[in-house]
Amino acid sequence: METVEKNQIQTAIVDSELSEQIKAVTKESHVRAENTELMLSYQRGRVSLQQYQLLLCSLYKIYEALEEALDTNASHEAVAPIYFPQELSRLESIGKDLEYFYGRSWREKMTVPAATLRYAQRLREVGRDHPEYLVAHAYTRYLGDLSGGQVLGRITQKSLGLKSGEGLLFFSFPAVSSPNLFKQLYRSRMNSIELTEEQRSGVLQEAVTAFELNIQLFNELQDSLSSVSDTDNQTRQRHTQHQQSTTTAAAADGQVCEALQISSSLMPRFLRTLLCVFVVLAVGVVYAF
Repeated sequence: METVEKNQIQTAIVDSELSEQIKAVTKESHVRAENTELMLSYQRGRVSLQQYQLLLCSLYKIYEALEEALDTNASHEAVAPIYFPQELSRLESIGKDLEYFYGRSWREKMTVPAATLRYAQRLREVGRDHPEYLVAHAYTRYLGDLSGGQVLGRITQKSLGLKSGEGLLFFSFPAVSSPNLFKQLYRSRMNSIELTEEQRSGVLQEAVTAFELNIQLFNELQDSLSSVSDTDNQTRQRHTQHQQSTTTAAAADGQVCEALQISSSLMPRFLRTLLCVFVVLAVGVVYAF
């Protein structure tokens, strides 16, 4: 796998434009990301509230790390040309979406899979050790949000029955009047960045890494949702079985007591009642196990 990726990167470097090079080396990864179970659910319009909430929690952690790294390296020669905090920053919008769903204490209610933490850790490492690699991560995330993210936003709104703007600010870019024109500007700025051959190779490899991190995130989010669903199904099944057992036990209790009362009509009332109680307790113990 690594050999294939290296060959793809070597081939892509022949092209002069960085944006086209990234598109070429991530083509296979892009297809794999779109075909994860979570993304397929989105494309089919099968989006649950829990899916969207968990995704927002992960996105908050990822953009927190990314935008912190971009802010820290805003004057870096490779970062400055593609630094558009006013137009692109997502962190504040995601925070408002989370507050809409979870209330003011949303920070305490956030849950994220291990893949999210690995993704955020990688972004911090890149910001510290190789700021030029942030070009790959920013391109992957922000232009993805401006492109496919807009479609996902409409799907989410329709699937969850949300009113315009309610819990959907992540998909909104009010400072970008024309996404297509802005993407052209962004690619132009990115292509103007001067990189050594070694740096360029590193950026392309990091773009592949960015997609792999996203694929791992999507898969772990789906696994988390599946586990919760399985647990809920088991709980409902146990509850149904318990109700059925309780109903059966109650019927058996009534039948036993009735039989005893009929067959012991000559027995004093006190003794008949006491005997009935003992039988009910005995039947209850049987059904409890």
